[in-house]
Amino acid sequence: MMARTEKRLEAMRRNPAGDWRIEDIAAVCRACGVECVAPGRGSHYRVAHPSLAVILTIPAHRPIKRVYSRLFVDYIDAVEAADSHG
Repeated sequence: MMARTEKRLEAMRRNPAGDWRIEDIAAVCRACGVECVAPGRGSHYRVAHPSLAVILTIPAHRPIKRVYSRLFVDYIDAVEAADSHG
């Protein structure tokens, strides 16, 4: 993961209620190799990775609510843990 992305993820971890946008989520996803799919209809983005069976859905309303920021950080942590175990 790139340094700027790591900083952004750490900032999300420290302040999940910050003014986070879906672009921030997408940038972290790209850096971590996680798929972030824009909605065909509606407003919920899908975040997925082959190492996890769970697909996280995040509404693209601005700012992203604290609960979704926390879920996203936990999801990225789970992806990194799964990748490190093989």
